[in-house]
Amino acid sequence: MAKNRETESWIGAGQISAAAEHLIIRVEDAKNSKRSISMVLLSTAVAVSGSVIFGSSVGFSAPAQSGIMNDMGLSLSEFAVFGSILAIGAMIGATASGRIADYLGRKGAMRVSAICGVVGWIAIYLAKGVILLDFGRLSSGFGIGVVSYVVPVFIAEIAPKDLRGGLTTLNQLMIVGGVSVTYIVGTLISWRNLALLGLAPCLVLFLGLFFIPESPRWLAKVGQQELFEKSLYRLHGRDADISEEAAEILENVETLNKLPQSRIVDLFQRKYIRSVIVGVGLMAFQQFSGINGIVFYASQIFVSAGFSSGNFGTILMAVIQFPLTAVGAILTDNCGRKPLLLFSSSGIFVGCFLATVSFFLQGQGFKAGWISVLTLSGILVYIGSFSIGMGAIPWIIMSEVFPINIKGTAGSLVTLMNWFGSWLLSYTFNFLMAWSSWGTFLIFAVVCAANIAFVLKLVPETKGRTLEEIQTSMNS
Repeated sequence: MAKNRETESWIGAGQISAAAEHLIIRVEDAKNSKRSISMVLLSTAVAVSGSVIFGSSVGFSAPAQSGIMNDMGLSLSEFAVFGSILAIGAMIGATASGRIADYLGRKGAMRVSAICGVVGWIAIYLAKGVILLDFGRLSSGFGIGVVSYVVPVFIAEIAPKDLRGGLTTLNQLMIVGGVSVTYIVGTLISWRNLALLGLAPCLVLFLGLFFIPESPRWLAKVGQQELFEKSLYRLHGRDADISEEAAEILENVETLNKLPQSRIVDLFQRKYIRSVIVGVGLMAFQQFSGINGIVFYASQIFVSAGFSSGNFGTILMAVIQFPLTAVGAILTDNCGRKPLLLFSSSGIFVGCFLATVSFFLQGQGFKAGWISVLTLSGILVYIGSFSIGMGAIPWIIMSEVFPINIKGTAGSLVTLMNWFGSWLLSYTFNFLMAWSSWGTFLIFAVVCAANIAFVLKLVPETKGRTLEEIQTSMNS
């Protein structure tokens, strides 16, 4: 209203030409805004094709389990090695991810991931024995270890602050999309053809990187001033005023560049320790709540619960994951990170509790059909709750809380924690279930309860703040 009155006063004073010029400027600004958002969205779309690689790799083992075990003659323990070796590769990739992203740039790191994915899927497709099969899984794991760090970091570094949460959440949405499509398609085609299908997002990522700009914050960090400005103009529009943002980034980078090259031990300095505790803690709680054990071996869980086949349950999981992750993406910048984390963690706890009760009753000899339905309900509540918050938000916060001078080292540590948890759960899950199905889910429920307390006490709200503001408040 104030702008309208201002324009009317100009016209009333006879300054029609000034009003027309003002209108033209506003139209041009809108056009620039569209160009800016278009490039940001295109860059995000290319980056999250790496998240689809992540999801399809994680989701592959569940629908492929029976086919691979039958064709290759693998025992359950041998298949557990195949399933979990993805996480070993990811741990190696996570350890190197920060350094790769710092030296080769965010786009260079994503190219490395795409190439590893191509090599991995081809090796699995061509495998005639366990060696090539495991090598392919290891290569894919290295690639997704790198991409799991660099995708949320890249998106956070190019996105406007009011869209950063939602766009970064697309990382998890596409991971879930990859898992869901792999689950559903895997019930319809052979495991070798499913491996061949995994090549598609790798090629999309590799080729798409030629059409998007590099992260301007990384370019500023390595002193490529001309490319830094070009990147900002590509993201904001060629006629946009980038001076304020460029000055803020350069000032922050100049301050950080005066600090020595970060090492692991530097992360435990007083000024960084809160960021480290929050980043590592969220990743630990995300994994030790049991997510990758459930996702990797969903079919076997439903068979253990009394269903004749795991296909129905895994398809239902696939159906609910994607829309609820999309809801989470919308709510992240509206409701904030912390409320969604609390809601999500509470729902995961309820899901684990329902599964605990159902498996306990089954162990006591109850055979009623509703017990199997209770197990299914618990798993679906778990997956739905995880999808809406705990799946994406730890990655968002990880990308926001670390200053750029320690982001590579800290990001590697946080991502390593995530994949260590993934490996431990994916390798031991079948053995835990053999020990005690209800005991396994009770352990997960206890972890979820601890996570709620952790979020309440230590996790900050980062909604609506620039990266520089967040990092100053966290590390001062």
